[in-house]
Amino acid sequence: MSRRELMGAAAGLAGASMLGAACAEPSAAGADTGAASRDSVVRGGAGPRMPAIFLPHGGGPWPWVELGLDPREKQEMQSYLEGLAKGLPAKPRALLVISAHWEAKQPSLMVHPSPPMLYDYYGFPKESYAVQWPAPGAPQLAPRVAELLRQAGFATSSDAERGFDHGTFVPLKLAWPEADVPTLQLSLKVGLDPAEHLAMGRALLPLRDDGVLVVGSGMTYHNMRGFFDPEENPVSEEFDAWLREAGAADPRERDRSLAEWAKAPSARRVHPREEHLLPMMVIAGAAGADRATIPYRGSYSGKRLSAYHYG
Repeated sequence: MSRRELMGAAAGLAGASMLGAACAEPSAAGADTGAASRDSVVRGGAGPRMPAIFLPHGGGPWPWVELGLDPREKQEMQSYLEGLAKGLPAKPRALLVISAHWEAKQPSLMVHPSPPMLYDYYGFPKESYAVQWPAPGAPQLAPRVAELLRQAGFATSSDAERGFDHGTFVPLKLAWPEADVPTLQLSLKVGLDPAEHLAMGRALLPLRDDGVLVVGSGMTYHNMRGFFDPEENPVSEEFDAWLREAGAADPRERDRSLAEWAKAPSARRVHPREEHLLPMMVIAGAAGADRATIPYRGSYSGKRLSAYHYG
């Protein structure tokens, strides 16, 4: 690909069967069973607490096209994402995904029962616009999420037409290639206030006990010009070192540091605009008292990227 195409590509950095029973009209003989099935997607009841995870989604449809990435870098990120499901305590009843690629005036929920694909990248080969990840939506979960956010002081909205953007379908196609886990997307809030997004995450914490895996999809480095400049590699290392310390601190210090992330070393060189970092704020909020582990610390075009798991 040409440098122009790569620049365009990098700009993208920015269960059906399980839900079928929940969506089906119960028969006269099985009405209670249908109601229980619907509730099972919303409130999991007893079971292991799911972690809250912040992960990198890479640039555009990077696993399926040639971007000239270092093969080692590509393989390390791909292996991390492909092994994600195996490291969970159980199969999630649903996924709630906060993607860097959706912002709305108030937190918005994607309620399409069978979300279409949203190819929000450009400059790639035509086959990258045929990638499919046909996971079912999780509209039954949306009222529960909206109520938790309302209790925390957030008005919400819904979007019945939006599909899975690449912040969702790229990493999750690697993690759940069967596309068999109901998935609900939640937007960022316009203004990108870190304290607000930490508060959103705190409101979502109870979902983890309902069998819902809360996933923040972004990047710990996201400067489009910097991706092509080797002199920015040490800058990414400097910020990543700060973020590792902040993200793994005790909850009170973690929240204080992340709310003031723009004071970190090289913060605005690493994130001229912070939409790719804000999903981590939601995940840190949803972490509660859990401390972080960092199961992936790799790189993308020489820039340091990390994943954070809480719980």
